[in-house]
Amino acid sequence: MRRRPRNDLLAGLTVAIVALPLALGFGISSGMGAASGLATAVVAGSLAALFGGSALQVSGTSGAMTVVLMPIMSTYGATGVLTVGVLAGLLLVGLALARAGRYMALVPAPVVAGFTVGIACVIGLQQVPHALGVSPHEGDKVAVVAWHAFVDFLGTPHWWAMFVALAVAALLLAGASVRPAVPFSLVAVALVTVVAELAGLPLARIGDLPAGLPAPSLEFLDPGAMPSLIAPAIAVAALAALESLLSASVADNMSGGHRHDPDRELFGQGVANLVTPLFGGMPGTGAIVRTAVNVRSGAQSRLAALAHAAILAAIVYTAAGLVSRIPLAALAGVLLATSVRMVEVDAVRAMFRSTRGDAMVMVLTAVATLTLDTVLAVILGLVVAGALALRAMARNVRLDAEPLRHDLQPQHTEDEHALLAEHIVTYRLAGPLFFAAAHRFLLELSEVTGVSVVVLRMSRVTTIDASGALVLGDAIERLERRGILVYVSGIPDGHHQPLEALGVIARQDRAGQVFTTTTEAISAARDRLHSTGVLPRLAG
Repeated sequence: MRRRPRNDLLAGLTVAIVALPLALGFGISSGMGAASGLATAVVAGSLAALFGGSALQVSGTSGAMTVVLMPIMSTYGATGVLTVGVLAGLLLVGLALARAGRYMALVPAPVVAGFTVGIACVIGLQQVPHALGVSPHEGDKVAVVAWHAFVDFLGTPHWWAMFVALAVAALLLAGASVRPAVPFSLVAVALVTVVAELAGLPLARIGDLPAGLPAPSLEFLDPGAMPSLIAPAIAVAALAALESLLSASVADNMSGGHRHDPDRELFGQGVANLVTPLFGGMPGTGAIVRTAVNVRSGAQSRLAALAHAAILAAIVYTAAGLVSRIPLAALAGVLLATSVRMVEVDAVRAMFRSTRGDAMVMVLTAVATLTLDTVLAVILGLVVAGALALRAMARNVRLDAEPLRHDLQPQHTEDEHALLAEHIVTYRLAGPLFFAAAHRFLLELSEVTGVSVVVLRMSRVTTIDASGALVLGDAIERLERRGILVYVSGIPDGHHQPLEALGVIARQDRAGQVFTTTTEAISAARDRLHSTGVLPRLAG
């Protein structure tokens, strides 16, 4: 932190300017209030910077977390949200100690893209009531709440609120495309606030804010209510882990020279979420927007994130009265622009151009995020993506009949080779032999007719699970019931265990019909056919 403190302090100031309206807006959107959003930005922002695994990550409130907290706030109230934050912090610390950070990178790109699109839609719909100047209806379905707000607006239009929200959003979007380093969000909010005060515009304001953070307290904890809050806490912890590690990866890619520690990052987020509720703050996470601004502003170390938190704390203690005069419509405009900028059009277009499966997973995840539940949407996306991956793997399993090659029986004449080919057929198994592909394999192999010996060449089998092994045993048994001998060759190292544990090739092993090479298997099959009189003994 002492290497380039000037760069870090300037970056921290820039991020604080961007974070102020976002913290206020997301706090209000969650139902916890603007003061809670500021407390989260200060406490979680500083603790995650100290204990986290990324030198460039900036933590605080986020749009995705707001979406998760809305139904919790609606059902359990503010005390429930604070308790969920503490429980989520414990879960995150547990994930860090279990070294689960590395597995978060396995979330497929279409799921992440769909989740981001869905969250952007939810954030945008959340702002409709304040952007139209009407009081939001109760409920956790943002589309329904937005529709009711639109109906109320038609009954009693509030044109100034709509004009302010659209003007702020337009200024942010236009400014970001021209001068991305300029904090247009603060400029727009300050300008609108001054004009609204001087002109006496009829706009709803944030309202009274406490001059400082409240004293730490554990009074909100209710041990009797904790069992019912475990499921929401798991959802919050999962989202915090996913978004924080995704944001840290974005910071790594943007900076080029930094690499985050995923397990330490989970630990830092866990500590932040354990402590933040004590000061009235809502659960927080690594924030992609603020982290990106931090990197673009030249941040080099954790000092930038700490400076951002310190500057916001100074605003809380010295300028709460000014902040309370900010129109809600202005904050709605900031978040409307944020929701638009969250969607990376190039990434979405690339998913549609990739494969139909990727496009389907992205759309399904986005729709589920908007209509169901954020964590459920991610789980649904993972399940569908996994099912499509299994289908693709299953299609790669091949069972190919191969002619007996002369190089396998170099000692035979053409007549002898032709005679052997009438009675011995070899099949090469290639790819993963697992549950998703096993039954198709069974059907193909069971249809073998007109031969005396089947040699199964397994050197190119990449994996075998219990289902695949059992189906292989079933196919071998069916062939032998029809009088066809089965020889096995080339079982890869590590694949013997499921075959032996389930007794799939026990009979072949006892009868000496399992070999290392195909040449040995065909030679043994030839001798067996000669000894049983199926093949005449020809001069060699």
